[in-house]
Amino acid sequence: MKAKNIRNIAIIAHVDHGKTTLVDSMLKQSGTFRANQNVVERVLDSNDLERERGITILAKNTAVNWKGTKINIVDTPGHADFGGEVERVLKMVDGVLLIVDSFEGPMPQTRFVLKKALELKLLPIVVINKIDRPDARPHEVVDEVLDLFIELGADEDQLDFPVVYASARNGIAGFEPDHLADNLEPLFRVILEHIPEPQVDTEAPLQLLVTTLDYDDYVGKIVVGRIVRGVAHQGESVALIKRNGTIERAKIGKVYIYEGLKRLDVPEAEAGEIVALTGLSSANIGETVADINNPEALPTIEVDEPTLSMNFMVNNSPFAGQEGEFVTSRKLRERLFKEIETNVSLRVEETDSADSFKVSGRGELHLSILIENMRREGYELQVSKPEVIYKTIDGVKCEPIEYLICDIPESAMGTVIELLGKRKAEMINMSHISPTQIRLEFKVPARGLIGFRGDFLTETRGEGIMSHVFYGYEPYKGEIPGRSRGVLIAFETGEATTYGLHSAQERGIIFIEPGIKVYEGMIVGESSREQDIEVNVAKKKHVTNMRSSTAEEALRLEKPKIFTLEQALEYIDDDELVEITPKSIRLRKKFLDKNARVRYAKAMATSNSAK
Repeated sequence: MKAKNIRNIAIIAHVDHGKTTLVDSMLKQSGTFRANQNVVERVLDSNDLERERGITILAKNTAVNWKGTKINIVDTPGHADFGGEVERVLKMVDGVLLIVDSFEGPMPQTRFVLKKALELKLLPIVVINKIDRPDARPHEVVDEVLDLFIELGADEDQLDFPVVYASARNGIAGFEPDHLADNLEPLFRVILEHIPEPQVDTEAPLQLLVTTLDYDDYVGKIVVGRIVRGVAHQGESVALIKRNGTIERAKIGKVYIYEGLKRLDVPEAEAGEIVALTGLSSANIGETVADINNPEALPTIEVDEPTLSMNFMVNNSPFAGQEGEFVTSRKLRERLFKEIETNVSLRVEETDSADSFKVSGRGELHLSILIENMRREGYELQVSKPEVIYKTIDGVKCEPIEYLICDIPESAMGTVIELLGKRKAEMINMSHISPTQIRLEFKVPARGLIGFRGDFLTETRGEGIMSHVFYGYEPYKGEIPGRSRGVLIAFETGEATTYGLHSAQERGIIFIEPGIKVYEGMIVGESSREQDIEVNVAKKKHVTNMRSSTAEEALRLEKPKIFTLEQALEYIDDDELVEITPKSIRLRKKFLDKNARVRYAKAMATSNSAK
């Protein structure tokens, strides 16, 4: 066994604590970019959705050189919904940079990612970021991090973690909050001293665990992973050991290593290195690339089970096929089964209907990102209300529980506690994080959080911050009240007019603007009552000799409530669907015909009374 002059690290943290920004600064200060090179912010967030939302969705690989040592860096997502990404990439590294906001301290995702890292016996370095915040409380946050380490059962080596204070945005770091160097040298120094070099055997037969899949239009599927032992050569015949234990013969095309943002084509790569391989078209995540003569499998990647499911269906609305390119069940099936090749925490099941597929994931955001990607690719589909996945444990019906943290103004405390009480939440802790802000910690059923974010933001006047992560399964908590109001349903197919919408807005809140095409059974607003109300939003004002139709211009419409995809998914009820096309997001009833809706309501009432 010999040590290689390489360090393999992952950067883990809660969302928005500065992971990707820190990688930016590390790349710049290590001389990765030319002096005159124009570099965008968050350079690793290359996906359109990542840039728009300011979040990392897919784990990314990069590498920097610091004083003759190569540091392979894996940037990971901070959202709990993309935990599957974090779980698999941690297999590639020997240590982690745990980044914690100097004000917020450890958050739910901090707990989740740290727990995974500690279980894999990885050595941590704690980086207290955003040290330049006026409300920073670095010493308290370090104590909170230490408490979290102890709570999660860290061993002695892991508890002896170094602490670096930094401002990733300004590219500065140091060992005391008020004595920072003018660059990141202290951080680089700690990485070299604290993260172990990979101990490798280059003479042993080849072993590599497939951790990530990428795709290139020119070379096809790209397999990314760390070489555990041996050497990978270009053009070498290898054994591909599948998850079920079967062995396929394959041949490595190109071997790439990472340098900055580029992949370098090399003739071979040794154990300890993170590499990208081409030519292995049938490889999937969790499988082993091994020596052809000594095929030995590595332990496969195990990720937490999904907690939320939805039905993805072929669009059968009256406007189906008008805006999308891919509308058939065959195209929908192909796209979903292609997704599970790379998205390890997703599950896709076929149902009794050929036009419907049950898709399960980690949370609403996880599923909505998939839907958003599909609509941008030209797919049309319909999705049902998200439902939690129940389990029977020791004969008891159990449901997924989320660990929720709410940072809110003190004035909103009573309202938020009341809201969550109705949703069967159990308060765990309450603490002050500033003179005016309070932190509430809860255990809450996952189904209780569906539709909660909108109410939460309303009650905290947009000042509240909430985040949650999967906690575990607990016995079923009982019924949770759903939406208290009905909806306004379009009476007939046509085009919404100002006159029609003006009449309808007296009945509730409108969701559409004039000029929008509607069909019978489409949801156009929220009713002010518990019951659904049918409205004719396409009604025109008839011209008479007494009054001109231009009088319509004087009608005043309230600003409509336009839903984002996530809001639409949270809003709909059991008997409703969200229709998604490349251009539109529409809400509709499952049954467009009024008589069919009445029959469905009677059938549901009968079955509920029988229970």
